[in-house]
Amino acid sequence: MRTTGGLAAVVLTAATLVGCGTASPVSPPTGIDELVVPTPSPAPEDFVDGIDNPWFGAAGEPGGTAEVDGVTVTVLGGDYYAQDRRGNVWWFGTEGEWEAGVDGAQAGLAMPAEPRYGDSWRTAYVPGEVEDVAAVTEMDEDTIVLETTSPLDPGRVERRTVDKRD
Repeated sequence: MRTTGGLAAVVLTAATLVGCGTASPVSPPTGIDELVVPTPSPAPEDFVDGIDNPWFGAAGEPGGTAEVDGVTVTVLGGDYYAQDRRGNVWWFGTEGEWEAGVDGAQAGLAMPAEPRYGDSWRTAYVPGEVEDVAAVTEMDEDTIVLETTSPLDPGRVERRTVDKRD
């Protein structure tokens, strides 16, 4: 018995359509999906006064505020941080070392508002100095474990546990 190319095409098309019907709907972006990290040009109006992200546990006492790359930042232990309207905390530099907006440096993400297992992000970008990438490698409702790596120091992995503040 001979089959024609047309019949084979109909069978193939039918099989393809049946397979397509089982796909799950596309999920909307959440977490860091919609962020540009590092951010080359932060908009000051996107940031709020103070930091209340429950996942952000920076060391150091608040040391006032400063303006970095047009954004009012909170100074904590010599580092510059600012929280955006969605609750993400951004790292804008380290006093006396680097600042976003100077010599190609860009603010990176210190802590997302709602970290998820598997998320990763650039903590900042200073060409040849700070090119770290943090990743959530373990997580439960009260604790996350971050692993930070850098192409500038291959093989180095810093592991840090962060507890959620209430």
